[in-house]
Amino acid sequence: MRNFKVTLAYDGSGYHGWQRQSNALAVQEVVENAIFKLTGENVVVQGCSRTDAGVHARMYVMSMALESTITPRGIQLGLNSWLPDDISIIGCEECDAGFHARYHCKGKEYEYIVHNSRIKDPFLKNTAFRNTYPIDEVLLDKAAKDFVGEHDFKAFCSTACDKEITVRTIYRFDVRREGELVIFTVAGNGFLYNMVRIMVGTLLFINEGKIAADAIPRIIQSRDRTKAGKTVPPQGLYLNKVYYDKEPED
Repeated sequence: MRNFKVTLAYDGSGYHGWQRQSNALAVQEVVENAIFKLTGENVVVQGCSRTDAGVHARMYVMSMALESTITPRGIQLGLNSWLPDDISIIGCEECDAGFHARYHCKGKEYEYIVHNSRIKDPFLKNTAFRNTYPIDEVLLDKAAKDFVGEHDFKAFCSTACDKEITVRTIYRFDVRREGELVIFTVAGNGFLYNMVRIMVGTLLFINEGKIAADAIPRIIQSRDRTKAGKTVPPQGLYLNKVYYDKEPED
């Protein structure tokens, strides 16, 4: 058996997240079906992370073992010929037998995109969250820095989160504006269920005056989900980078 590290990108609009589901179409199912069509092998791939329904990925990493003699380049081109246009294999390399896309991941970077405009853009319907309230990106960039460090993020995860340990380390959190788009970029060693979407929702509540600008440390300390902001919709969220060689500190 040969082990491969495969990198892909996908538009999650038409999928119920990454992980295969019994009652809905997920990215994993589509990818595994393409692998079977290409190689004739029934393979269960190992993904680096779960993503929610409607969430996108610019860089998603999976690992898989094959008996086939096909080259990494052949895997990339072959799978892309079978995959729909909203999923693309952007890289493939043969790796050590012990490599696992999830367990060897050292960190991730996410982006959340808000379309800050009173006028809707039909081309951003599935790729950004439209928020009409004027956003002060300088204020939110400053407030976002209060998330940086090792904290218990119990207050910033869904009540459906099944993780017993809710301590995570955030390496950086920046907010910037590019025209009508406000982009939230956060990197850390791991994230809880809905954590990024709740952190962004909390910052938007700060922007609207519903939460004090200096309240994030107190919300973290409270470990109380009701103290934080709303969970923003999934379509603005992107898994942007996945780190294996080093933690995303720079």
